[in-house]
Amino acid sequence: MIYLDNAATTFPKPGFVYKELKKAIKKYGANPGRSGYKMAIETAEKIYETRLTLSHFFNAKSSENVIFTHNCTAALNMCIKGLAKPGGEFVCSSLEHNAVVRPLEKLKKTGLTDWKTAEVDLFDDDKTVDNFNKQITDKTLAVIITFSSNVFGFILPVKKISELCKKRGVPLIVDAAQAAGIIEIDVEKLGIDYLCVAAHKGLYAPAGTGILIVNAKEYPDTLFEGGTGSNSFEFSQPDFLPDRFESGTQNTSSIISLNRSVNEIASVGVNEIYSYEYSLLKKVEEDLREMKNVILYTSFLDNSRLSPVLSFNIKNLPSEQTAALLAEKNICVRAGYHCNPLSHKALGTLDTGTVRISPSFLTKKSDINFTINCVNKLQNK
Repeated sequence: MIYLDNAATTFPKPGFVYKELKKAIKKYGANPGRSGYKMAIETAEKIYETRLTLSHFFNAKSSENVIFTHNCTAALNMCIKGLAKPGGEFVCSSLEHNAVVRPLEKLKKTGLTDWKTAEVDLFDDDKTVDNFNKQITDKTLAVIITFSSNVFGFILPVKKISELCKKRGVPLIVDAAQAAGIIEIDVEKLGIDYLCVAAHKGLYAPAGTGILIVNAKEYPDTLFEGGTGSNSFEFSQPDFLPDRFESGTQNTSSIISLNRSVNEIASVGVNEIYSYEYSLLKKVEEDLREMKNVILYTSFLDNSRLSPVLSFNIKNLPSEQTAALLAEKNICVRAGYHCNPLSHKALGTLDTGTVRISPSFLTKKSDINFTINCVNKLQNK
């Protein structure tokens, strides 16, 4: 099987992830921070190790600012709904995933807050920033942006937008589902207030593992409450991190295996991973551009502002059918709308959707060549 759907979730995971996961299930089976016996203490220590590793990896203020969530969507919901106030509004980019749009729309339908988009200019970062500036008002509760588009790979000018947000006194929420582990992210240098991460993607963790980095003085309100192992006599949720946002039993074994994968990524180098994946898609684009019936929407040949995600279509062939035909050759790609109608509206692909190729650091060049040959045969039919 040739797996090229890593923008959804990475597969296969590196061998050491499977080993760490198995070890964690067998050795660290207790509830961390809940009891004083040996295994519970050791489990809590391993969770802390992962928290510390992630704080260094993203340059968080401290390990306590690292919050473990179910996934990136949960982290985004925690931020958006936690910052919502009556009569306020949110501003998001024109490329946002439904993980952002649907919580915003739910708040709008309940009458609590409103939301609007700022258009991303694909060729001029200053215009993008200006579009955000025009949309921010005294009612703006937060600006929400994707670090890079999950459909077309466009990388937003995060630093410039964060500088605007600081100037306007508005917090910045960043959806780094497609960027973490592939693009360098320093929350302090970039001025990100809330970083939401899908650990099962570029960080190669098992599914059901998300991260929220809180880099702001103001904490969102809690989305849910419960047992934390701290302040147990108090009926109110703790107001300190990470306990404020970590109620209930965590995905302990996956979090422990995440520690190993992040350390391995750091040792290889995020820039090295990006360069390799980028080179694979550059090869894909070079060959697909020679095919008369293939439609491309971005270019890796002269644009370093793209994350390693490539969308294409074959003329007169629905994107879902293209993906189904490739699946017959054991090639796994994503087709359709990728839970992101805003991006398809921006690029004019609402009627067709796209076929998306997204490699990982483990993708072989031979697999890329085989995929290219298969696409060529399909577009020649």
